[in-house]
Amino acid sequence: MNSLPLQPLSPLDGRYRAAVSSLADYLSEAGLNRARIEVEVEWLLALSDRSLFGASPVDAADKERLRAAYAEFGQAEIDRLAAIEAITHHDVKAVEYLVRERLEQLGLGAIAELTHFACTGDDINSVAYALTVERAVKRLWLPKLLAIIGSLKSLAAKHRDTAMLGRTHGQPATPTTMGKEIGVFAWRLQRVARQIEASEYLAKFSGATGTWSAHVAAAPDVDWFAVSRTFVESLGLCFNPITTQIESHDWQVELYDRVRHAGGILHNLATDMWTYISMGYFAQIPVEGATGSSTMPHKINPIRFENAEANLEISAGLFGTLAQTLVTSRLQRDLTDSTTQRNIGVAFGHSLLALNNLERGLDEIFLAEDVLHADLEANWEVLAEAIQTVVRAEVVAGRSRIADPYALLKELTRGRRISGAELTEFIRGLDVGDAAKARLLALTPATYTGLASIVIDEL
Repeated sequence: MNSLPLQPLSPLDGRYRAAVSSLADYLSEAGLNRARIEVEVEWLLALSDRSLFGASPVDAADKERLRAAYAEFGQAEIDRLAAIEAITHHDVKAVEYLVRERLEQLGLGAIAELTHFACTGDDINSVAYALTVERAVKRLWLPKLLAIIGSLKSLAAKHRDTAMLGRTHGQPATPTTMGKEIGVFAWRLQRVARQIEASEYLAKFSGATGTWSAHVAAAPDVDWFAVSRTFVESLGLCFNPITTQIESHDWQVELYDRVRHAGGILHNLATDMWTYISMGYFAQIPVEGATGSSTMPHKINPIRFENAEANLEISAGLFGTLAQTLVTSRLQRDLTDSTTQRNIGVAFGHSLLALNNLERGLDEIFLAEDVLHADLEANWEVLAEAIQTVVRAEVVAGRSRIADPYALLKELTRGRRISGAELTEFIRGLDVGDAAKARLLALTPATYTGLASIVIDEL
């Protein structure tokens, strides 16, 4: 068999590239290396600004030229890093050497030894990962989630008064409104989104085993704890002061669990919307030129929700693995986190792909109110709950002598359909007060929705 030309192994880099490629700016190998260069350069400048070891502060113009190493990071830097790493067999060391080369090119070789000064690899990596993950979440993933929440809130408001038959255990149950049911998902997602928005992104900068030993050996009179905290916080991150060689990754565990939680809610949304479509509650807007089946011309398949469902399952598995693996590091350091963290982008990629499909899916449906109304009209027996509850209240108030209201309605309705006329006749014969009887006679499945339309105001 002939080998194919080089092809992407992952569908995220192939079929779905257009939908998720923006994540590569942050969560790809190149994105990580750009952030590593940023950390190396800013640490060097932080040290020179303090004139440590007699170094002179770098002037403003040279600072900007040096910062261009990450601000203008591109293919040339990617290729150069690959060439250096082929020799070093160490990715962070390759970054250090690239920064040193840039210093020499700018005539700043005198401060080259401040590059990677007193750092271990995870001093650079913990900051770089925190920066890239924070930027990917806040600039790409979270805005997409918030857009879906906005769409759900709009649908909830639009259909707040549209009655629909409830279904518990898949069986006809107390009516609700489509707006309230969609609002449930908006409420759930809003809560988790707030938790994700409040996430901490932690980094350490304390040397080989988290003791600042090399720092103190080189300059015992410097408050290295304060210098490190100030540096990390200057990049907009939270400082972790007590670590081993690596930052302990607990913030990542917390974040990925929350993103996975949001994905679980979104998965529930996808399966419910799929079910509503299969029931005819929602109709799909045909996309011009699209084909639903290779043999059945009539088909419009709910592919957006199916795609989202599958990709949310994949991302949940990956986020679960990330959280489970990253929480542990043997003694002062092992490398299990290194290869694990290289899959952060894959997890977010599948999640973002699902968000894109959900957003499109919600935009390509409309509510078939006639189907909802017909379903309600075919299930008058759901008013049994209202009747038995009103009768019980009448018994307590002394206006009825019915011994067991629940059993009475159970005998009338359990396991059978009942018409509106039959239920009306039954109500007319009830031993209840006139006001209660009038309320029950006025009730229909479509009006038996309680406060469903009002709770939408809580969104």
